[in-house]
Amino acid sequence: MTTKPKASKFRIRRAAAGAKGADTANPDDLPPPDLAEAAANDAPPQTDAAKDETSADPGSAEAEIEAIKAEGLTGRQLRMARRVAQKHNLQAANDLDAVRLLRQNGIDPFKRSNMLELVVPRAEDAQDNDAAPRVQLPQTVPGDAPSLPSVELSPAERREYEIGKIQRDMMRRRRRKLLYLLGRLSFFVLLPTLLAGVYYFHYATPIYASKSEFLILKADNSGGSGLGGLLSGTQFATSQDSIAVQSYLQSKDAMLRLDREIGFKTQFNQDWIDPIQRLSPDATNEEAYRTYKKYVKIGYDPTEGVIRMEVSSPDPQVSTEFSTRLISYAEARVNSLSQQKRGDQMKDAVDGFEAAQEERRKAQEALVQLQQQGSLLDPEGVIASLRGQINNVEIQLQEKQLQLAALMDNARPNQAKVDGTNGDIRRLENLLASLNARMIDASKGENSLAQLSVNIQMAQADLAARDMMLQSALQQVEQTRMEANRQVRYLTVSVDPVPSQEPSYPRGFENTLLAFLIFSGIYLMVSLTASILREQVAS
Repeated sequence: MTTKPKASKFRIRRAAAGAKGADTANPDDLPPPDLAEAAANDAPPQTDAAKDETSADPGSAEAEIEAIKAEGLTGRQLRMARRVAQKHNLQAANDLDAVRLLRQNGIDPFKRSNMLELVVPRAEDAQDNDAAPRVQLPQTVPGDAPSLPSVELSPAERREYEIGKIQRDMMRRRRRKLLYLLGRLSFFVLLPTLLAGVYYFHYATPIYASKSEFLILKADNSGGSGLGGLLSGTQFATSQDSIAVQSYLQSKDAMLRLDREIGFKTQFNQDWIDPIQRLSPDATNEEAYRTYKKYVKIGYDPTEGVIRMEVSSPDPQVSTEFSTRLISYAEARVNSLSQQKRGDQMKDAVDGFEAAQEERRKAQEALVQLQQQGSLLDPEGVIASLRGQINNVEIQLQEKQLQLAALMDNARPNQAKVDGTNGDIRRLENLLASLNARMIDASKGENSLAQLSVNIQMAQADLAARDMMLQSALQQVEQTRMEANRQVRYLTVSVDPVPSQEPSYPRGFENTLLAFLIFSGIYLMVSLTASILREQVAS
């Protein structure tokens, strides 16, 4: 036997794969019509006998093939039938058709003798081996016929064909979507970024910035001591004033004042400024204020208490002048804020002191009026004098009575002495009665000396209380004055504005990159929104 070529091995493997999948083939796994038609056109011409057999009754041939399928032949049996049909030169379309053709010609494809003949060569084949090459199995056509592909495709080949077709279609769609994506990115992102870069690098007017720093301090608390000095805070505790100054410098009031004094609008509506940054000659205050906020940037650092200001304009000298004026505005505003605070505190203290003075004056006048009643400046002294006189008369009266009693103890008293002593006693009693009458008149009635004394004592107590209140108000005024002096604010410039020699804006690369990020973000958000809406509508 001769050695089989490699092509015959490939054909055997291909025929075996086709026969193995013939009984499990799906009606949907048929090859495309264009490929089947091309294979049918390129198929080798059949012999007359085969044509008669295949075209005699197509319906009966299909019925026989269906009956052969129902027999449940194995793949090995079908491959053997195909080889036997090739040995007898029967043109079969597939393995089942080979079984049908063999049975029509009276050949049992599964007979053991026929199977062995495929393995053991015949004698005439061995003798003709040197004359003609032997046809190797499993060829579907004779060796002298042109080798063309079969009309039917195996499931593996068809699967590979379908997978390749799907892959090519996916590649085409991916390529098309990629081209569309590049087009959209170029139109919506790259082109606007390119225009922004051209503007920033070639057409934007250079802007010069002038930077300055200043801080707001309060007076040193040297007068305080102890716990009061600790609670009063440091000289950097001026955050509220700093925030107020920052708000004022960023307000429209500061812009209008700067425009009145220097002409802020005229500096930005000149003809040599590019149209995007230029103000129109008849610009409103709102438009000028938007430009003011764009070119005047103020920031407050609460950790250091420093206010940083950056003023920009097309002219470096004008930027410096703007910064100087704004710092002067801030200083005036700081002085006004501290002055108002001190004025309010002092006003309350002075008002309290004046009220205390007025009340003391009234109390003193009431006391003087009471003292002037009855032409007595000291009613208590008068009452005390009467009491002293009464006590003295009573003592003298007691002495005279004792003396009279001593005279009457004699058996024969001296009548002259007795009479004189009685006269003294009578006179002292009259004097005592008179003093008692005066004392009674001083202690009774609304205008009595006792009532007058009580009123004077109450007026004196009221005057003493008003004196204490006046002293407290005076002390409060002094403390308020000291506190107001500690509330004084000072604006100290730590970095003076200096004209710039190189433009600070525009920053071409940074602005172009920022424009690219902005356009990319806008495109991404629009694309995601459109995709979500499309998905919602499609569902």
